[in-house]
Amino acid sequence: MRARDLAVGYESVRVDDDATEAARIMAEHRLPGLLVLDREGEPKAILPASRVVKALVPPYVIEDPTLAAVVDERHADRLCEALGGRRVGDLLSDEAAPPPIAAPDDTALEVAALMARRRSPLVAVAGRDKAGLHLLGVITASQLLHRLLGHAEPHE
Repeated sequence: MRARDLAVGYESVRVDDDATEAARIMAEHRLPGLLVLDREGEPKAILPASRVVKALVPPYVIEDPTLAAVVDERHADRLCEALGGRRVGDLLSDEAAPPPIAAPDDTALEVAALMARRRSPLVAVAGRDKAGLHLLGVITASQLLHRLLGHAEPHE
């Protein structure tokens, strides 16, 4: 199995896209994160769902979790307003590393090693030519596990 054979279409957003729409995509598709593309369409980062959740929680509650118990439901329902007017790029941390990128000819084990080394729930698969990087798809950790376990022989 090569990375090109494992790569599937996956939801992605651009750095200038609306953060609320990115959150909706994550929620609707139950994704652990989104692949973020730069303005030219090349992989820039992975936006974990946990980062979006963090953007919804007021900083004072993060600093003192006991305050979460005193916020009433009326105010809790308005947490998503924190994303209003923000772009996906605003949610990326300053330390956001570029996403792990596998070459189309990488083996499943090479992809697994890259995923493990970078502690990433997904790996972009992209080919490079004179025009730049071309995204072929994404391999998720759950998809890779499914494929690897499906080809593994049961132990007796």
